[in-house]
Amino acid sequence: MTSKAGPSCYSGDNSWERSYKHVRDNHKIHLEYTNREFETCLQHIEEVLDANEGLAEYPLYVKALIRRRQGKIQESLQLFQKATALNPSNVLNLKQVGRSLMLLGKYRSSMEVLTEAKRMNPDDWEVWHDEGICNAKARNYEKAVECFKKANAIHPHDTTYLALGGVFSAMNKHKKAVKVYLDGLKASPGNPELLMSCGLAYLRSDENYKAFEMLLKALSIDPKNPSTILATCSMIQEHADLDTALLKYRVAAVVNPSSSQLWNNVGMCFYGKQKYIASIACLKRALAIDPFDWIVNYNLGLVHLSTGQHASAFHFMSSSINLKPEYPSSYMYLAVILSKLEDIENAKAAYNKALSLKSNYLFELNYAITLYSFDMLEESLAHFRRFEELFRDQSRDAGADPDILEQRRVLANAHGIDLD
Repeated sequence: MTSKAGPSCYSGDNSWERSYKHVRDNHKIHLEYTNREFETCLQHIEEVLDANEGLAEYPLYVKALIRRRQGKIQESLQLFQKATALNPSNVLNLKQVGRSLMLLGKYRSSMEVLTEAKRMNPDDWEVWHDEGICNAKARNYEKAVECFKKANAIHPHDTTYLALGGVFSAMNKHKKAVKVYLDGLKASPGNPELLMSCGLAYLRSDENYKAFEMLLKALSIDPKNPSTILATCSMIQEHADLDTALLKYRVAAVVNPSSSQLWNNVGMCFYGKQKYIASIACLKRALAIDPFDWIVNYNLGLVHLSTGQHASAFHFMSSSINLKPEYPSSYMYLAVILSKLEDIENAKAAYNKALSLKSNYLFELNYAITLYSFDMLEESLAHFRRFEELFRDQSRDAGADPDILEQRRVLANAHGIDLD
């Protein structure tokens, strides 16, 4: 007889002895699985399956769970499908089929299975949650939001709040993400993942004080979480407290030494302290971990430019542009590098590309300086005037970089312009 509460084991023989053995085997398999005795559990499952010609739903179900934990997703899917064939009315089997399909990246097929599971049990929050994950992975963000909200309406859960906030962040709706995380924190005020995610959402909303406050709370609960340490140290680093940032990065490096972002940030701390050899060493370690991280290539370009290694700077900045061609500052620095290599025509092309992506007074100032150094005085003057317009529009003396003010003064004097 099929049990409605969960996967059953055998069909066909309803004798008392058979039923007792069925219950005993299921109980033993369950204990071995929950005690994480996976090898012993698998041996027992194989014995049961051999004795019953593979027609044992619960052993198939548990074997599939173990295979999925081992990373054998395709095999786990086939086992869940066999369990479903034995008991097609069991929603637990369908949920796991949908989850395995999702892990294989087959989101449409997963959603079809989950839709059937919803028909069988419309009030199962996990089904709605998993469907939301599938839609988020497929970038159907509005549908994902709808699914996650439905899951929370049935049974609020931290993972759903995290997933829903993540979708809003992906949609660049950071204030909505903050609200979702705060709602989750009402139920779980000590959840470090919610605190960290809320801090990052505040940071993306330019609410730095609240962001720092949330990240510090997360660190007080889980002081060795590398993601929280990275986020907190990035803020400390931005405020030029490089020694404190390096001290905290040391903790993260012990926990997660294979983080490209960690070594990138450490490298830029050393860059800020003008320790260029250490900076390059850390950045190259980051690059070895993730050679396709555009920001690491970008930073290596900057450091090599600062050390006068212009050919290497060109190599890394070009790689950064190939990986992220829409980032305007890369073209500006590429133009500076090309000018150092005496390639003014390509430098001008790079400056023009940067300005086509973003109107920025720093781009105009560097362009004017480069043109002046190549005796292109009229073009330099035109770009300097454009710089002045943009600089005034952006409150030229309000927190302006002293180096920019100095370069502005020098270039103005060179062009015979009175700034007063």
